[in-house]
Amino acid sequence: MGGFLNVLKPPGMTSHDVIGFVRRVLHVKRVGHAGTLDPAAAGVLPVAVGASTRLIEYLELADKTYRAEVKLGLATDSGDDTGEIIESMPEFTLPDAETIEAALARFRGRITQVPPAHSAIKIGGRRACDLLREGKKVDMSSREVTIHRLELLACRKDTLLIDTDCSKGTYIRSLCADLGVVLGIPATMAFLVRRRVGDFALEDALTLEELKERGASALLAPSDFLSHLERYDLNPLREKAFCNGLATGERQHIPQSDTLKVYASGRFIGIGRFDRSNKEVVPVKVLKP
Repeated sequence: MGGFLNVLKPPGMTSHDVIGFVRRVLHVKRVGHAGTLDPAAAGVLPVAVGASTRLIEYLELADKTYRAEVKLGLATDSGDDTGEIIESMPEFTLPDAETIEAALARFRGRITQVPPAHSAIKIGGRRACDLLREGKKVDMSSREVTIHRLELLACRKDTLLIDTDCSKGTYIRSLCADLGVVLGIPATMAFLVRRRVGDFALEDALTLEELKERGASALLAPSDFLSHLERYDLNPLREKAFCNGLATGERQHIPQSDTLKVYASGRFIGIGRFDRSNKEVVPVKVLKP
């Protein structure tokens, strides 16, 4: 048994809780997920089962779409409304649409952000949030991410509703807090829904009840959910060599990307790396029939 699942994670569950649920439903131990969602968040959680767990790292390369509520007037240590309030502004005037748009424009494109310390990012092999719970000081390094799209959908007295397409590694909590800094009003993330991870869309995601009902029939072909990787069609005569760990040596063409999804005779057989010095595709993850 193997393949991907498009699971709708409900708020209140951890991503690991979902993995435990999938194991019980499918009676399979080898299960993993791509892109952790905070317990309070909801939305698309790609899950890999069986041999397909070897492809999780490639799912995490995909861009993502989020919808978030930004609560204005307070900031928390965690960047969302589950944390301790560290700054408050009970009285403020909501900026006009033009000012908000100008602020959003500053975050489009390639930006630098500091991830929240209350996160699953590992520091010295330990999760930052676990270190914080132990009372240890955590220094988070800044990182570059890309915001492909950032739109204001609605604004109320103290809340903004935003929608964004972004690269892997983007923290929406940090985006909300940084937006507040630009507006001159403390801000925190009130709610988050992940609407897309690469080819996994919210509209197609299964609730836990639906997954329990469908069981193994809900499994999806991995090759259908790797469109963010460039395709390389291997000469069928080289398939056996590739599956045995040998480079293609055929030099059919020069791919644009270094990480490739490899096909032979129209079948997805694994992930390859393009060696530009030797101009050949080297097998990285082979999924044998």
